[in-house]
Amino acid sequence: MGTYTILKRDKKAKRGRLETIHGVIQTPVFMNVGTIAAIKGAVSTVDLQEIGTQVELSNTYHLHVRPGDDVVKKMGGLHKFMVWDKPILTDSGGFQVFSLAGLRKIREEGVQFYSHIDGRKIFMGPEESMQIQSNLASTIAMAFDECPPALAERSYIQHSVDRTTRWLYRCKAEMGRLNQKEDTINPHQMLFGINQGGILEDIRIEHAKQIAELDLDGYAIGGLAVGESHEQMYQILDQVVPYLPSEKPTYLMGVGTPANILEAVDRGVDFFDCVYPSRNGRHGHVYTKYGKINLFNAKYELEEGPIEEGCQCPACRTYSRGYIRHLLKAKEMLGMRLCVLHNLYFYNHLMEEIREAIEQGRYQEYKRMKLEGFCQK
Repeated sequence: MGTYTILKRDKKAKRGRLETIHGVIQTPVFMNVGTIAAIKGAVSTVDLQEIGTQVELSNTYHLHVRPGDDVVKKMGGLHKFMVWDKPILTDSGGFQVFSLAGLRKIREEGVQFYSHIDGRKIFMGPEESMQIQSNLASTIAMAFDECPPALAERSYIQHSVDRTTRWLYRCKAEMGRLNQKEDTINPHQMLFGINQGGILEDIRIEHAKQIAELDLDGYAIGGLAVGESHEQMYQILDQVVPYLPSEKPTYLMGVGTPANILEAVDRGVDFFDCVYPSRNGRHGHVYTKYGKINLFNAKYELEEGPIEEGCQCPACRTYSRGYIRHLLKAKEMLGMRLCVLHNLYFYNHLMEEIREAIEQGRYQEYKRMKLEGFCQK
């Protein structure tokens, strides 16, 4: 079990710390996404240490399919396997399973689907997801849920959310059992539950009330940033976050842009993850305090300055925009790697600034300043 302490509040924004078996997480935090136990873009765990990463996130479904969670367990668990001694959060596989819409069949027991790698039949339910995550031995495991499309019919969303609640009870019971087993690598594995309900406020709120009663280690808001507008997402956060236990970590899954993070922190969220920094970096799109820029643009061909003046990331300390643009144009992997490193550093450093602003009681001013800056590119 982890201990979460709120160090400072600035209106709804929370500055906290979560003590785990693998070290302390300072919140608000952005978790760097390494789906298959590696950050895409040739970024190593040594790099992650250098750029200030606090938490690495890996995916249950992908690691179950390849190399197999049994293999990871035999190798000593995910921390030892990928050589990372800080916290790891594993996503339950629910989102990936449900994104395979044409390849799956949902039942009360769980979901039957076919591997996107070799087509073999796989069954995953709450117990299976917990068993896989226990084999991976992550710091934080996510409950197995269904992620219904945000704009699905009300009746579908209600049935889906009801089943997700029943599955959560099964996840909690199974994790309790697994954490008692003698051969469990991490008997202190924590469990976060997930709030669902599309953009239907009443279903979201009722579900938040129900899962809050389970006294879990943390609570996530899932099923957003999947097709609804930013305004709809912020509206759901305004309505739902007050019904989740504020004395526990609040995690907005799969979000998002720097502006999304600034707005969500203001609404009481303190855990984030998103593939944007690495995915955009691999395509030459890099973040700066003036917004996102595309290094493929011809205007950067002769630029001798770094991606962002004053940035202390490994790319900006050494290389010019012009050189990195050349690497990208030549499809040289180093260009992609440098952009991903910069973007992850940018996000990690943004979270440091957010934590400092909350501590100093000036978060509103800081948020306004950052959002205005992003529009100046």
